[in-house]
Order: sequence, then C-alpha cells, then structure tokens
Amino acid sequence: MTTSSSPARAARLAAAKIIIREAGALALDFFRRRESLIVETKTSGQDLVSVADRSVEGFIRAEIAARFPEDGLLGEEHGKADGKSGFCWIIDPIDGTSPFLHGLESWSVVIAIAEGDRTVLSLIAHPATGALYWAEEGHGAWCDNKQLSIDAATPFSGGVIAIGPGGAVHARAVGRIIANILEDGGSFMRNGSAALSLAHVAQGSYLGFYEPELSAWDCVAGLLLVREAGGIAIDPFAGDLTAMRRPCLAAAPQVAERLKEILQGRT
Repeated sequence: MTTSSSPARAARLAAAKIIIREAGALALDFFRRRESLIVETKTSGQDLVSVADRSVEGFIRAEIAARFPEDGLLGEEHGKADGKSGFCWIIDPIDGTSPFLHGLESWSVVIAIAEGDRTVLSLIAHPATGALYWAEEGHGAWCDNKQLSIDAATPFSGGVIAIGPGGAVHARAVGRIIANILEDGGSFMRNGSAALSLAHVAQGSYLGFYEPELSAWDCVAGLLLVREAGGIAIDPFAGDLTAMRRPCLAAAPQVAERLKEILQGRT
C-alpha cells in the first residue's frame, strides 16, 4: 500500500479505521437484538431511525472529538458541528436502516473525511462480513489490504446496475429507469445501502449505481472509493456538504455514457 499524502491525513485515517471497526461492532450488537429496538419514522414510513442509529453516531462523534477536537462533524442523526482544523468528518452510523431493522445484512457504517471542500478519505464498514472498504484521494481504494479495481471489461448487457429508489416521489421515474435497463439487456439490484452499493461498484461486483436523491453522508465516501478504483463518479456535494439531497451516479468507464442516456430517457 502507498503511504498517506500528509501526516494529518495519515493520523485521521489510522484513527478512523479503529473508530469505524468499534462502531461496526456496536451496530452489530444492536442488529442481533433488533427486535427490542424502538423505531421511529423521519420523513415517511420509508425513512426510519432507531436508537441504534443515534447511539452509533454518538459513539463515533465522541471518539472523533476526543482525538481531533478541532475537526468539524456532520452526521445524519445529530447534525453539524463546525470545526477549526479544516477537516470535517461526515458520518452515517447505519446506512441501510430498513434492511438493518428487517434482519437483512445489507447495511453499513460510513465515515468520510473532507479537507476543505473535497472528500479526501473514506471508510465503509460492512459489519456482517467484517469487510472494511477505504480510500484516500490519490492513493487508491482498498478492501482491507486488497486494492480495488473497477470492472472495466464487462459490457452493459453483462453486468448489474444497482438502483436506489429515492423515496415515493421518484417511484415512477425509477420504475422507467429499471425497465430501460432491463430492455437494454442489463440487470438491476437494490441492496438498501447506497454506500455499500458504491463499494460494490469499486470492487467490480456492480457496473454502476444510481439513486435520484441522497444526502452527503449517504454517498461521498462511496464516490471517492469509485473514483480511486478507476470509475466515473462526480461528487454532487463538492464544496457544499450540507446541500439539499442530490442525485448520485457512479459507473465503470465503459458503461457510464450508456447509463447516463438511460437516466435521461434516451433508449
């Protein structure tokens, strides 16, 4: 593995690996006793939160504050805290709350770290398997100690595109996109975690990922993974991590243009 580009990044990457593994263990404990969790709805019945989400984020924030008290924080459950160091940690304690609460293993714990207006470090833990995906800007993407590489050979008709629904408001549009993918000879999948889906793109398991509406904590970590693995992924939150929810697209280079055409209704 290559060395980190700066001592400041190296220190945060090393700490983040420890923190996210401990947070993953905490989340996995909640998962194993999920039947006892109190569940609430946020924006709708499709947008759920439990004590597990809040507890895991609280743990992560406390660990970061103890190590890097001048760093900023942005989390799905506890909001934004400004910092002075130029670094900001973006946290999704459980990405995939719905599968988590329904006993499915397709959920993840997510940490991204921005320096200035760019995401420079990302970590996605999959506690069910113990896998840790991580990347540093300019230094590649990894799963544990194995470097990741996009599947740059499989054609559109031979691979899988992961699609997220984006909520009820996008239901018909997403339905048309899925139909167009199938009519074009492709396949689609949804696993319930945008971050984990993006990790699978970086790993070469999926050819692409699209969701019409995500927040920064859902996708910026995974987008860096995809870019560092050789894929096409434009960060819609660059320069404005607190922006309203935005569309997210990432793909292997050979299918990126075709996927864009399908999303635009050109079939």
